[in-house]
Amino acid sequence: MKIFNTLSREKEELNKKEIKMFVCGPTVYDNSHLGHARTYIAYDIIAKYLRYRKYGLFFLMNITDVDDKIINRAAETKKDPKEIAIQFEKAFMEDLKTLGIDSIDKFARPSEHIKEIIDQIQRLLKKKFAYETKTGVYFDITKFADYGRLSHQNTEELKKHRIEPDHTKKHPHDFSLWKKREKTEMGWDSPFGFGRPGWHIEDTAISEKYLGQQYEIHGGAIDLVFPHHEAEIAQMESVSGKKPMVRLWTHTGFLLVNGEKMAKSLGNFVTIKEALKKHGKEVLRLFFSMSHYRSPIDFDENNLKRTKNTLDTIYNSLVVLESIDKGKDPETEIDSEVERIKSAFIEHMDDDFNTPYALSSLFELVDLINKYASTGKKISHGSKGLIETTLLEICAIFGILQDYAPVKITGEIKKLVAEREAARTKKDYKKADALRSKLEKMGITIEDTNAGVILKKKS
Repeated sequence: MKIFNTLSREKEELNKKEIKMFVCGPTVYDNSHLGHARTYIAYDIIAKYLRYRKYGLFFLMNITDVDDKIINRAAETKKDPKEIAIQFEKAFMEDLKTLGIDSIDKFARPSEHIKEIIDQIQRLLKKKFAYETKTGVYFDITKFADYGRLSHQNTEELKKHRIEPDHTKKHPHDFSLWKKREKTEMGWDSPFGFGRPGWHIEDTAISEKYLGQQYEIHGGAIDLVFPHHEAEIAQMESVSGKKPMVRLWTHTGFLLVNGEKMAKSLGNFVTIKEALKKHGKEVLRLFFSMSHYRSPIDFDENNLKRTKNTLDTIYNSLVVLESIDKGKDPETEIDSEVERIKSAFIEHMDDDFNTPYALSSLFELVDLINKYASTGKKISHGSKGLIETTLLEICAIFGILQDYAPVKITGEIKKLVAEREAARTKKDYKKADALRSKLEKMGITIEDTNAGVILKKKS
């Protein structure tokens, strides 16, 4: 398996079977938007695929509950910062559940790891990588020769950045490890005075505790490369004296609206809750999977509508498969074709989780089902089982077809569906509704889509 490494800008082999992965979670000061969903769905698919390929995976995500954005929001709404953080963390967790993101092993919050944060700062001070001023503790980037390596910036380019302006810092691009504050604000006592941690140190203190000083995969959105992930490398490698902190750095592309990044600061964002209400989780998951995780995606309502049609086609293929008559003899030809498609799917996903190409394998399987149905050929019980199992395994990785419940298509059901279709064609909607009700009493819901009629077990 090869994964694109942001650091080397090359695809590199994942050469361990036991994997530790850290993904930067949200800063909980507002409802999460679709740009966040794009990233978290991508890593959920990556995690599901790694486990499908029998990798032992521990997946850690932080929830940033100590941050100036939370404090500013609290001041605006006249609430306690902790209350704001709890409110929006709860909303985020609800979003994850509704989106079907269930692969994360542990969530960790900075507020619960102040001891570890202080300890890491003290070690950086002791090793002379950090210095203290009257406003806080700062990392001296001139002491870390590799600063800028991840974002591929040279010293002159780095000098242009003015990070966290403060007149007490030695250099404009030094970043904070601890911010000294008055006791009227949110904060904790520390050897450097009352205050709160900087953003970057929160993540390395958490990852060091649960993953160690070196691990395999670190992920997040592309806008975190600088300064956030650059700072994480500087902190961890300076504390540990070990390189590299992370073997493979991975980043998701932007979600764009009219060519601009979707962001709260630009006011062009759609919340996850709004999108779920309008489109549903499976449409969103399939929509994002149709683009490579590193590629930018243009948010377009028309594309989402087309994605709904595609999803219906996949659902309908299982109904079609169920309706194909069973033959007695083994179908060697179709079995080998299914195995070829499965191998192609694995090959595409092993190539930096290439979901668009992997989905093409799924569509090949759908086409195979429809081809057999249209020719009237019979398929043996074993072959039908192989097709269904393979299709559902692939879909489970993408987090789609989770609402599928197989319906045994009896002769009576076929007859009722055909009668209903005939009634709809004649615009006899009263009779069509009556036939729908009859099917529902038999425990079957019927859904009319552009891809055809989909039958599901009534929930």
